[in-house]
Amino acid sequence: MEPDLTDIVLRLLTAAGIGLLMGLERLLKRKPVGMRTLGLVSFVAALVALSLTHADGIVGNADGLARVLQGAVQGVLVGVGFLGGGVILRDTSGVHNITTAAEVWAAAGIGLAAAVAPWSLVGLGAVVFVLLIVVFRILEQKFHLKGP
Repeated sequence: MEPDLTDIVLRLLTAAGIGLLMGLERLLKRKPVGMRTLGLVSFVAALVALSLTHADGIVGNADGLARVLQGAVQGVLVGVGFLGGGVILRDTSGVHNITTAAEVWAAAGIGLAAAVAPWSLVGLGAVVFVLLIVVFRILEQKFHLKGP
């Protein structure tokens, strides 16, 4: 494979892989959004960003690339916000699935980062995600920090 194609494949697989891992946590918690959904959200966000940044006439055109990337980021994050909003439920006992909705949005963000950001930022994003979702859940449970 040529270097550019290798980089694209690695970025798409990274986005899908991190999304799948994000979904595994939701699946284990028996939440409505799981591995396939978050894997797809992350993968498609990366695919959209990579497709647009590699389009004819964009490569080598810094101004055009900035505009296209800005539009892609806005479109993906707003669109995914609606998807995430669809999993939030409210009933007499309160509001449910807010963390799941946030994870849908985070999966899109990780996918976009995997597409265009330096690898160190993608890795840092994945590590911070794990800290926020796994480590802080343990702290919430241990110290009874979660609200009613």
